[in-house]
Amino acid sequence: MIPAFDRPDHVLLATDWADLRPLPRSGSLFHGEQAEVRLDPAADGSVRVLLRSAGEVGRVQLRWPFPLPPGAPVLGDAWERTYGTQGWRSDPDEIRPWYFLARAGDRTVGVGVRVRPGAFCAWQVGDGELTLHLNVRNGGSPVLLGDRELEAATLVAVAGESGESAWTVHQRLCAALCPDPLPGRPLVGANNWYYAYGKDFGPDNVINDARTIVELADGHPVRPYSVVDAGWSVGGGAPGGPWTHGIPGLFDDMPGLATAIREVGAEPGIWFRPAALTTVDDPARLRPGPRPVAEQPLDLSRPDVLDQVRADVERLVGWGYSFLKHDFSTFDVFARWGPAMGLELTDTGWSFADRSLTNAELLLRFYRTIREAAGDAVVLGCNVVGHLAAGLVDAQRTGDDTSGREWDRTRLMGVNTLAFRLAQHGRFFVADADCVPATPQTPWEKNRLFLDLVARSGTALFLSIDPRSRDDRTDAAISRAVRLALAGGSPDGVEPLDWEQTSHPVRWRDGTETIDYTW
Repeated sequence: MIPAFDRPDHVLLATDWADLRPLPRSGSLFHGEQAEVRLDPAADGSVRVLLRSAGEVGRVQLRWPFPLPPGAPVLGDAWERTYGTQGWRSDPDEIRPWYFLARAGDRTVGVGVRVRPGAFCAWQVGDGELTLHLNVRNGGSPVLLGDRELEAATLVAVAGESGESAWTVHQRLCAALCPDPLPGRPLVGANNWYYAYGKDFGPDNVINDARTIVELADGHPVRPYSVVDAGWSVGGGAPGGPWTHGIPGLFDDMPGLATAIREVGAEPGIWFRPAALTTVDDPARLRPGPRPVAEQPLDLSRPDVLDQVRADVERLVGWGYSFLKHDFSTFDVFARWGPAMGLELTDTGWSFADRSLTNAELLLRFYRTIREAAGDAVVLGCNVVGHLAAGLVDAQRTGDDTSGREWDRTRLMGVNTLAFRLAQHGRFFVADADCVPATPQTPWEKNRLFLDLVARSGTALFLSIDPRSRDDRTDAAISRAVRLALAGGSPDGVEPLDWEQTSHPVRWRDGTETIDYTW
């Protein structure tokens, strides 16, 4: 079932998008009048896909024979976060970003591209064929590579043994795709978003959250975090920059707030949106193309924009925040959320100021800028392309928002992403299935189940604890979970047992114990 990566049946190239044309083969080269694709096998079985083009190029497509039994289930990944819909399906038209697993009888194969490629990469699987799409656009226009060679992707496959579980193959594939994840540590803390939603809160609330999580950690030697989420900066809600000061008259002393959080025993964290502005001082620094929201997206191809991002990160760290949550950058680049990105990613017909880099390369440079400026601070990406950020972020929000208002949304988003992206935890980054709420609007008995599962998994555990929801019962359950999560979760982790039958697994294994969660 492993495709011969260096021997595709067809390689096609489009100068823009829809004009795909086959490239004739000559040895390891597929070349046309102005462009060539070179396949470079390595001793470990991986194959690099290298691209040169003297003119414009928008995408490359490679195809291999890939026979699967009729109805064979396939699982893919997502462009950025998941949105509650991950699962095993046999639709040959489905776009599967970055990697996939396919089941044939009692065997599973995993196929993907190594993390941090130079292109946005997606697969289609079915009808006896495997297709890899490489989007090398700049914005919504062709890239101009000049005289350089682009390393568009490195192809990797993992073959499961007879009878080996798809769960184990998924873990092995993720490890093969990311040989250099950052060393992880338990990430546990308070985050007020799902009871405050960026409104009617101030420093006193943040400090109270810090006291609460420290109290519930009950003296554990690993310090929890307390995160100042969106709503502290000018514009309120989830705005763009500037990130130079807090709301006057409310968050006047951001360094002092970090000190206060640390004094009560927690590590201070802060949210920001580095790729957009709320107020514009120089329109030339803004990204061309679609702008569907009030915030103004920045042109990440401009050196002065990256200088600003670097300065913003250094400022937040200099204020004393040891945990940075950066948000919205995929949306700010493409003006689309993950499910709407498709193969094209964004609207057609616009480009960044510098057209020499692909969208993947621009985002990689942006992530590296944040990583370098953050120093020893923990970096968590939200609405960040995980496959590009692996090895550059300590942690990654792997799913869309849970909710402190509707339990069904927490079940939809949180349970689904925990099950279907848990294999990335510790192999790409620390996975974060998003906050566990404890609010008057949501049923505690359901939230408690999600809390228990996240704590056992060893993934990031952040809690939005409305003070009105605290009582002896909730405190006891949260304290047990917090201490377990601070210790790294259950020794053997957890595994969904029914993930091939449902998108929101109910039966989970923890060591020798099987647990049924009545979501």
